[in-house]
Amino acid sequence: MLALFKKGLVNPPEELNSPAPLQSSTKPKLPQEILKNFQSSNKNNALSIGFGDAAVLAYLPPQTPSNSVHHRNFCGMNDIYCIFLGSLNNLCSLNRQYGLSKGNNDAVFAIEAYRTLRDRGPYPAHQVLRDLEGTFGFVIFDSKAGHVFAALGAGEDGVKLYWGVAADGSAVISDNLAVIKESCGKSYAPFPAGCMFHSEQGLMSYEHPSSSMKAMPRIDSEGMMCGANFKVDNQSSKIRSMPRVGSEANWALSGSQA
Repeated sequence: MLALFKKGLVNPPEELNSPAPLQSSTKPKLPQEILKNFQSSNKNNALSIGFGDAAVLAYLPPQTPSNSVHHRNFCGMNDIYCIFLGSLNNLCSLNRQYGLSKGNNDAVFAIEAYRTLRDRGPYPAHQVLRDLEGTFGFVIFDSKAGHVFAALGAGEDGVKLYWGVAADGSAVISDNLAVIKESCGKSYAPFPAGCMFHSEQGLMSYEHPSSSMKAMPRIDSEGMMCGANFKVDNQSSKIRSMPRVGSEANWALSGSQA
């Protein structure tokens, strides 16, 4: 999968930018070229949807039926779009909890959970994510509100996501490390497990929501500094309170801006 979000809609953490891009053999590319390369590498299967010059979501459906627990689903409902990777072991009980049809897939549930949090949710977003059992990673784009919400499960052996910065400062998210490297040069990093990112509130750990996040510099095999890894800062002062998710204007993904 591939998600591209224009700078301003999503402002990637500054630490993702490599301080020495000119010395790298691989330079960051513009979003149009990134999408073109993704589509040309998957000519027969790649699907994409664009939202003017603001965002693009591209998706590669499984080519053959698979018994893997790492499913890939894409759907859109009420101007909200989701690419979901992985599988929720407790999807049936979650659908019952949210009053949804038992036939809904993981991506549909993610959208409905997001709508509940945005519009009328009684729980903080971090608590909702902690209730998800299984392996998962997803990117949600609320095209009407202009919000992006991404999260990755806490399991080390689960789905992987990577994020980086394109040549024009756009945010790039993918589960394919080769795509990220080719697109972002040295300005990329793994998306931190057990964390969520909201375009209005930034990056936070849903496992440790009262702690801020700390950027850790990355040095690659060529000895060059790359985009930083982000980890929970256990030595930081605790965030005093965790506001609840309410209206769109008060989306309460509180935490430190990375």
